[in-house]
Amino acid sequence: MEFCGKEIRFEGRLIRIAHLDGEGYQFLEDPEAALGALRKSGTRADLFTFIQRLSETAPTFHYPMEWDNMAALPVSTFDHWIKHQIDFKVRNKVRKAEKTGVSVREVPYDDAFVQGIHAIYNEAPIRQGKRFWHYGKDLEAVRRMNGTFIDRSIFIGAFFQNELIGFVKLVADENWSQAGLMQIVSMISHRDKAPTNALIAQAVRSCAERRIPHLWYANFSYGKKQQDSLADFKRHNGFQKIDLPRYYVPLTLAGRLGLRLGLHRSLIDWIPEPVNAAFRKIRSSWYARRFPGFRNA
Repeated sequence: MEFCGKEIRFEGRLIRIAHLDGEGYQFLEDPEAALGALRKSGTRADLFTFIQRLSETAPTFHYPMEWDNMAALPVSTFDHWIKHQIDFKVRNKVRKAEKTGVSVREVPYDDAFVQGIHAIYNEAPIRQGKRFWHYGKDLEAVRRMNGTFIDRSIFIGAFFQNELIGFVKLVADENWSQAGLMQIVSMISHRDKAPTNALIAQAVRSCAERRIPHLWYANFSYGKKQQDSLADFKRHNGFQKIDLPRYYVPLTLAGRLGLRLGLHRSLIDWIPEPVNAAFRKIRSSWYARRFPGFRNA
């Protein structure tokens, strides 16, 4: 559903939560106007949630809020990043990618690129110890899914011997004040060539050339899960945890009660982290037994 020129998505059954489609890639300049339109629409929404830009870390609205976070990298120049914002291991991996013959460049969103993405998606059914949700998608689904925000997207490909072995879909917000890694996936079979590090490097270069001051890569931490290999990867590549206000605006009595009782949070937020960690370990072991050829995927 569209309000104020922006698509609104709805999630949840007990408490129905509305949010802007593509959070972080677009923002509401006038949240009150969107709230007014949502109230008048007749569409059921108990809560409306939104976040602020990376350049606005202090709360600017008086709605109920909680702290959320992003993994963000302040961007000035590529040289500054390569010399001062990353550790020596990442620097060596970026150089290793080049030495092993990996070339990285911005590419058009054409048929050849979509076919390359399709091949990357369908390389392995599991990644990082869980089901890879892009596995098995057909070519048209891949084209459609990656074709969103096309006027603000920068596509980057990592190639080895003319084969696409990794890619980035980088999406800027409306003001080009921040850009997010909507997609960054590399082939597991070419992991030894460090294509993902090379893709991050080109994403930094692409932002610096366009004077985009912030590059972000999803959340830095999720709920009670504060540390994992992905968070380590982000930190080693210069990303920092930036806390941002997330607002929750009740629109109904159910929304007010749900917010007070914490029902707007996901079920996983209520489970102690040691229990979640044990579950992740069991899940990884189960997938390793089911797909023995992808134990380290």
